[in-house]
Amino acid sequence: MLDDKTQKALLTSQRNEITEHFIYLKLSQFTKDAHNKEVLKRIANEELDHYHFWKKYTDEEVKPNTFTIWQYFLISKILGLTFGLKLMERGEEKAQVTYDKISGSIPEAADIVEDEDGHENELIDLMDEERLKYVGSIVLGLNDALVELTGALAGLTLALQHTRLVAVTGLITGIAASLSMAASEYLSTRAEADGKSPVKASAYTGSAYVLTVVFLIFPYLLFANIYMALGLTLFNAIVVIFIFTFYVSVARDLPFKTRFGEMALISLGIAALSFGIGFLIRIFFHIEI
Repeated sequence: MLDDKTQKALLTSQRNEITEHFIYLKLSQFTKDAHNKEVLKRIANEELDHYHFWKKYTDEEVKPNTFTIWQYFLISKILGLTFGLKLMERGEEKAQVTYDKISGSIPEAADIVEDEDGHENELIDLMDEERLKYVGSIVLGLNDALVELTGALAGLTLALQHTRLVAVTGLITGIAASLSMAASEYLSTRAEADGKSPVKASAYTGSAYVLTVVFLIFPYLLFANIYMALGLTLFNAIVVIFIFTFYVSVARDLPFKTRFGEMALISLGIAALSFGIGFLIRIFFHIEI
């Protein structure tokens, strides 16, 4: 006879397993790659087996969490299968802790833990997505736009003292730089001959650069106060760094805090340096606008 605490933990695990069963099953139905589809179906069946395993002890039917099913399905479709599954696997790490505790009352729970550990290794084999293959090109575009444009906008802010002038100058600079970066990435990828398409690599780099430029310049088109615009631009830069660093850290199993801190420090440091340079230029050339 199980105590109330263990019974509650089993019901929670049972619901998690049936929910994940439907997530994997739904993703398998919308995955074109034959290998990925087969692995997803196999894992979905294992999750269903786990559900029935817990049901033997709870003797209850448990419904899946519909919201969670759609949540991870949409995340996987929008941000990529690898990211969605890796994000879900992070949640399974907590479930494994629960299984370890339950194994004291139910020794067979250790087998469930082994299955869960095996899932992550199988999911690594699914990492053959185009967006991850070209993530280096996206990082290149983002990093350059963040570092170069935050610095340029900070310097222009103090030198020109007019939001529209800063926006127009920054936009021209940003678009020109994005074209230059895209061309450089095309030539670099073509020279490497590593199986990636030079056209796609340059498109990812250029697109990431342009989108970042627009996002950073947007505050200068909304506000007349030059310092408020600069403050929001720096905030936008931190938001971009946070979102993309989190994405890469999940999809590639990389440390988040270190990479986020490094990128944020570089971008804000160069912005501060450029702001000082803009101040000196304004004083030296006696610019008054």
